[in-house]
Amino acid sequence: MITNYINARIIDKNSNYLGCVTVNDKIIVYAGPESDCPYKEPDNTVDVKGYALMPSFIDMHCHLRDPGYPEKETLETGMRAALAGGYTTLCAMANTRPVCATPDAVKSNTERAEKMQMCRLIQCAAAGYDLHDETPTDYAALSKVTRIISNDGVTIFSDEFMSNLLIASTDYGFIISTHCQPERHIVARDIALLKKLGGNLHIGHISRSETAQMVREAKAQGLSLTCEITPHHLFAHDLDYKVNPPIRTEADVCALIAAIKDGTADCLSTDHAPHTPEDKEKGLAGISNIEHAMQIYLKVFFDNNISLKRFSEMTSYTPARLLRMNAGLIKCGYLADIVIADTECKGFIEKDKMISRSHNTPFDGREVRGKVLRTICGGKVKYDNGLLG
Repeated sequence: MITNYINARIIDKNSNYLGCVTVNDKIIVYAGPESDCPYKEPDNTVDVKGYALMPSFIDMHCHLRDPGYPEKETLETGMRAALAGGYTTLCAMANTRPVCATPDAVKSNTERAEKMQMCRLIQCAAAGYDLHDETPTDYAALSKVTRIISNDGVTIFSDEFMSNLLIASTDYGFIISTHCQPERHIVARDIALLKKLGGNLHIGHISRSETAQMVREAKAQGLSLTCEITPHHLFAHDLDYKVNPPIRTEADVCALIAAIKDGTADCLSTDHAPHTPEDKEKGLAGISNIEHAMQIYLKVFFDNNISLKRFSEMTSYTPARLLRMNAGLIKCGYLADIVIADTECKGFIEKDKMISRSHNTPFDGREVRGKVLRTICGGKVKYDNGLLG
């Protein structure tokens, strides 16, 4: 099945031009000027009407609460919300009930997701049983079924445990996604261990100016590490709403934006963490934001004169590279994981219209930018708001 997407504003890390994209089943087979497209008689033609056509988004960090917390989220509800937000690949953290700590637990979730045929799921595995930094999980076996090992939600305080985890990440080739609280102390410790031992370190949800500077200096010294920034740590400051790490000061927000501009920050990840109203009243930390993440990021990027190419690099290209996926660019031979979006319209967050099972957000009524029009995974339309023919 060959589909031509014509009149498309093609945007990725390297490109921003008006052209045509051709998809044959799951793969992009052409991207370039419409006049040069060799597929003159496709099975389908979609007029993109000048809207942006980008690689769909890859979330390196989200919580789908499945198994164990269906009142908060399930694989199905979380993936429906993700598709509405332009995401087709989700890295779901392991703090489920029971904790995803074994190859069988990881495979159970990935196989269920495959049967649903919605998003691609990378189910992360715990670094320690019950998310404790005492007894390590079987890294050799887990590395065969997942790319990410993480105790996210719980900080690894043990220097010995973290040292062994870094060594194992080199031995078995997985990424360590960290949860750092207190942030400055743990990030400094992890960078020091990385310098000594090596490893594949990805620092989750950085929120402080000092943390961004630590990462900047570590990279300047030649260390190989990555980090991510969430929507809420860019969209708010001095806000009394419980998330981990906390929403910081205006100076911290400015420092995170600077880290995006100068390349210190690598990825934009949602840390989508749904909770019931009752749990939020009890003080549990988390925000449901995967379906609004693009709109928040576009608002922040536009207000700070950051390009859509940089946005695509951080939401698609770099995560794809880290996950060893043949995705993240609008390029011949790459997966046809695509999002079509109006990147210029203004809108508002309306929590009562959220698709996620949980609507925990402090941003109800806030103005945002852009709107996802269509989300395509493996060449198949998974979300369509009806505006495209």
